[in-house]
Amino acid sequence: MPTNEDRMLAAAIYVISFFTAFIGPIIIWILKKDQSSYIDYHGREYLNFLISYTIYSVISVVLMLVLVGFLLIWVVGILGFIFTIIAAVKAYEGKEYRIPLTFRLIK
Repeated sequence: MPTNEDRMLAAAIYVISFFTAFIGPIIIWILKKDQSSYIDYHGREYLNFLISYTIYSVISVVLMLVLVGFLLIWVVGILGFIFTIIAAVKAYEGKEYRIPLTFRLIK
């Protein structure tokens, strides 16, 4: 069972991503990953999520040449926003949440 501090920091990884997409979450993860396997899990999950949804965004931009990408970029953005909120809530509740449609590159 993760401690209250672990749950707060894991949730902070997701919440701070709304303000600093990469720097804030990576700082929390690097500083605390060796002290808590729970924070390590959520840090890796967020980085995998960020990589995956960046790839989806780039594909959407390329598909804008055939007009499909204009709709797809909105879908990717909305899903990214919703999944980030869900992950923050689950992290605060002390649960391990696997964000859908995410490549597991960092293990």
